[in-house]
Amino acid sequence: MKLSKSSSVLSVVSNVDKHSTNTNLTTLFNKYVDKNNVFSWNSVIADLARGGDSVEALRAFCSMRKLSLTPTRSTFPCAIKSCSALHDLHSGKQAHQQAFIFGFHRDVFVSSALIDMYSKCGELSDARKLFDEIPQRIRNIVSWTSMLTGYVQNDNAREALLLFKEFLLEESECGGASENSDNVFVDSVAIASVLSACSRVTVNGVTEGAHGFVIKRGFDSEVGVGNTLIDAYARGGHVDVSRKLFDGMIEKDAVTWNSIIAIYAQNGLAAEALDVFDQMVKSTDVKCNAVTLSAVLLAIAHLGVLRLGKCIHDQVIKMDLEESVIVGTSIIDMYCKCGQVDLARKAFNQMKEKNVRSWTAMIAGYGMHCRAREALDLFYKMIKAGVRPNYITFVSVLSACSHAGLVQEGWHWLNTMGHEFNIEPGVEHYGCMVDLLGRAGKLKEAYDLIEGMKVKPDFVVWGSLLGACRIHKNVDLGEIAAKKLFELEPNNCGYHVLLSNIYANAGRWEDVERTRSLMKNRRLAKTPGFSLVELRGKVHAFLVGDKEHPQHEKIYEYLEELNVKLQEVGYVTDMTSVSHDVDQEEKEMTLRIHSEKLAVAFAIMNSVPGSTIRIIKNLRVCGDCHTVIRLISKVVDREIVVRDSKRFHYFKDGLCSCGDYW
Repeated sequence: MKLSKSSSVLSVVSNVDKHSTNTNLTTLFNKYVDKNNVFSWNSVIADLARGGDSVEALRAFCSMRKLSLTPTRSTFPCAIKSCSALHDLHSGKQAHQQAFIFGFHRDVFVSSALIDMYSKCGELSDARKLFDEIPQRIRNIVSWTSMLTGYVQNDNAREALLLFKEFLLEESECGGASENSDNVFVDSVAIASVLSACSRVTVNGVTEGAHGFVIKRGFDSEVGVGNTLIDAYARGGHVDVSRKLFDGMIEKDAVTWNSIIAIYAQNGLAAEALDVFDQMVKSTDVKCNAVTLSAVLLAIAHLGVLRLGKCIHDQVIKMDLEESVIVGTSIIDMYCKCGQVDLARKAFNQMKEKNVRSWTAMIAGYGMHCRAREALDLFYKMIKAGVRPNYITFVSVLSACSHAGLVQEGWHWLNTMGHEFNIEPGVEHYGCMVDLLGRAGKLKEAYDLIEGMKVKPDFVVWGSLLGACRIHKNVDLGEIAAKKLFELEPNNCGYHVLLSNIYANAGRWEDVERTRSLMKNRRLAKTPGFSLVELRGKVHAFLVGDKEHPQHEKIYEYLEELNVKLQEVGYVTDMTSVSHDVDQEEKEMTLRIHSEKLAVAFAIMNSVPGSTIRIIKNLRVCGDCHTVIRLISKVVDREIVVRDSKRFHYFKDGLCSCGDYW
């Protein structure tokens, strides 16, 4: 039996030897394929390309050419598609040359495939040149969509929208009158590219305008278009609109569910993400996949609910997704942010394939757990393994140095990243270095670094300097940093509070009053602090002075008991984080009802003696709470893990993993 023009070689091979797990494709190919028939080769190339085996598709194309067979117009699109999938510009140019030699370079489908290939390989100017060379009379929607998508993929959304404007003008000129007018009518694939472009521009109302066009043209019922609209609105900050669109979609596929789960998780709405995932599992026939579980793991990481994280990890194993780099990296991130860095390392070691994100996630995990030396050791192993670090990797490395006060190492890597790895330091790298220098007491060096930055300092950079000025009581630099911060974020109350405390520590009470009056007049309010603790599968939330929790009376009683025991072991209230315009007794009471203390007390009361307590705080833990929790760990003989907005603190036997440097 030999393949005819319309036969599929892969389907024949599958049918002939479908029970074998060690099929020799070459043997079967030689047996069932007519190697002298170009149509058989076309079928092989197409099947391999569509099946995602791009390397073999190109090998088949090369083998066919070695036999001196003359290709047809159907030979090239799938061969070029394989070059696109591999981002293989060299092979793509060779295929382009072959298409030119045989006169198929002006074929609209070959041209569209070439446009896509050059775009995916980052050669946008070549892609546009090819597009412009296609005669207007034969351009079809595939040509336009290839170019539109190329612009979007290369972060040139503005050009994509301008091209779409050209498209609409040409469509209106055709007006349905010409024989080929149906070729240029917009379709759902083109609309999806346009919506992706809309989500990437900063002009107000663009997405809304495109949405109106979608409704007018009747594409609003298309699942793919709906999915892209959900993403477009979310990118513009309109998560509520994305949810409304999601709820209004009659038909939803896996991408729909994955999109809304990921949107919630990426926007800090972890509880909502998990609620949607629960709906997906319980009320639909749509099966979750690697993308779903990665988004769910991100939500779990935000909440720090370890028990649920382990359940999802078990699900990953059941679905045989452990070899997925995306899922594996998400598992590492989840365990790190749930306070289980050793489990994260175990998952990292078990990954058969690792990419730069996997390495970076593990390095970042060590850094936030105050294990900077292990972070740097892993970074050296990463380089030795031939994995090239990226921009985010160096943020993680410098952050690890900052957490441990490794000034010399921080300077080394800030200087090395540009010279050896051709990565220019960005605002995030400078922010880490300013934080490192500032907390080490090197305020002048930190300020000089800011003044010499090649990029404009942001609120993180100046905020790090202001925080360091509070710690080291430097009023002059504190005023400079605060002035910059007031310009960048005039409505952020935290900067005014820090400056007020700097003035108070210096005894400048008139400045304290002036700063607080300014806050009052502008009606600036502090971000409310809250703490979370998971017990028996339920997450309990506490605010400062919380009286909403069912056990609040017992919690306050127990805190009083603990306070007596703490004073017996030498506890003295740290007032530095409290407003200076209240009396001593009120200061002590204010500190006593901080959310993390309430969460710790509740957890001790309701958990098994000797078990580890895990708390998540949305803000940086204050000095007094740090001292109290450190001493509580000794008094009640418990290990207490606190994740604040900056790092993890492991309290045990009256000590903290940060060494009181945070």
